[in-house]
Amino acid sequence: MKILDEILDSLNYEAPVKDIRMGPFQTAVHTRNCALASTPHETGPHHSHFPVTHAGNLLEKDAFTLASMARSENLFEAAIGMASINSLMEVDKSRCRAINAAEILAKKGKGRRMVVIGHFPFVGQLHKIARKLWVIEKNPRYDDYAEAEADRFIPQADVVAITGTAFTNHTMEKLLQLCSPKAYVMVLGDTTPLTPILLDYGIDAACGTRVIDPEAVMKCVSQGATFKQVKGIELLAIEK
Repeated sequence: MKILDEILDSLNYEAPVKDIRMGPFQTAVHTRNCALASTPHETGPHHSHFPVTHAGNLLEKDAFTLASMARSENLFEAAIGMASINSLMEVDKSRCRAINAAEILAKKGKGRRMVVIGHFPFVGQLHKIARKLWVIEKNPRYDDYAEAEADRFIPQADVVAITGTAFTNHTMEKLLQLCSPKAYVMVLGDTTPLTPILLDYGIDAACGTRVIDPEAVMKCVSQGATFKQVKGIELLAIEK
């Protein structure tokens, strides 16, 4: 997890832990800033999953401990860790562009072969403009392909869009290794850290979120909001 280690090493951990919320779709942590990550969706009964260690007492942990949970094999703990990393990050807005990832992909993917890791709401539009589109999803639906197909399709793609949850499940580096050196590579979604460090690893654009109203975000997460329902955020991209 070289990328994750470099991101963790870049952070300033002198920050209070103010709040932690884990809703069914979003996870939010408030330290220096408030930030999001996607809550994992695992199949099977909830009682069969490994519980979050020290659940109910996480506010007693320091920021370093919370961020380090991003290394956990427990996906729910890793999501808390990624939200903590994002909350500790000082986003350089001078390096960012306010734009939706879907807009960038629509431009870069027109008439080209594309792979999207994760069934995002905009994939239907990409099907209309791409020469070929392969959507790879943990729980495939419609015309999606299973995760095992990543090895086959990613090397063929001119444009690759990888969900930021690949940090949570620790598959990011493997997926990046599969990309053609000539491919345009994006990492997107609320889990994505908005740091230029990602650009040093063959990533052309990191598209994530910045919380501008922590109170609104915490309320939405606590009430089970999906990403589209979350208020108090802005969409930003860091690009090469």
